[in-house]
Amino acid sequence: MVACALTFDFDAMSVWLGSYAAKNPSMISRGEFGAVAVPRILDLLKGHDLRATFFIPGHTVHAYPDIVRRVVAEGHEVGHHGWVHENPAKFDEAGERANMDRGFEAYASVGARPRGYRSPSWDFSERTMEILLDYGFSYDSSLMGSDFVPYYARVGDRYDTVSPYVFGRNVDVVELPVAWVMDDFPHFEFVDNDTQGLSAPSKVEEIWRDEFTYASQVTPEGLWSITMHPQVIGRGHRMLMLDRLIRHIKANGGVFTTMGNYVDGWRAKNPLAAWAASGAPQAQMACGRRA
Repeated sequence: MVACALTFDFDAMSVWLGSYAAKNPSMISRGEFGAVAVPRILDLLKGHDLRATFFIPGHTVHAYPDIVRRVVAEGHEVGHHGWVHENPAKFDEAGERANMDRGFEAYASVGARPRGYRSPSWDFSERTMEILLDYGFSYDSSLMGSDFVPYYARVGDRYDTVSPYVFGRNVDVVELPVAWVMDDFPHFEFVDNDTQGLSAPSKVEEIWRDEFTYASQVTPEGLWSITMHPQVIGRGHRMLMLDRLIRHIKANGGVFTTMGNYVDGWRAKNPLAAWAASGAPQAQMACGRRA
């Protein structure tokens, strides 16, 4: 049966500072609710005996170290999520590496070392994957080249609007793909002139349940995952929906896991060299025109 991963991007104030360049104290305060919601989420997970993956910017680690320590102490995985929810593509290589370092330094202050990465807002520069290789990440969860089936990421793709797309080479970073439809922020959040979500939880529950059903039928060895933000999913009516969703998945054979644990099992079955020769779509592409 399909593996299932609950992931939480505990951005707190960093998303408003880094992604939206907020100067308004009211807008920034929306991030503070994340610190209210995480303990509720941890209690919900404990009640279901589940482990999840939390991607946390370094800025948030410093702001709420005790909450991050509780996340780790209760057996959940933590992943790198930048420094202050910055877009890597807006930095040169030195700046991008500096932000990566600052994130690791923040985690070191609470005794943790992430081995998975999720880019803030899923933005990449042309260098990001090579930087992830240099830092020894086992997996990334930012790209959208599949739905439920992992693949080995590539470096060296070349693209413009004139020439045919040129695929690079596969590298030893497993990509656990994401999708906006599986993210709570566009469904639920309101940001003036940007996102007008505020959907009913029942609508989102239906979408996520149907995605689980389809994954179970079509990719039983794949990974169904959802991306949630404590400051978004942590509202009462949405927490009730998440509880119902967990119960539905457990009742229908879904097996919950963390991103890291899933990657370990997938790697054991799919060594890079063997996978590249397997005929997987991303491998076929990578074996075509080389960079």
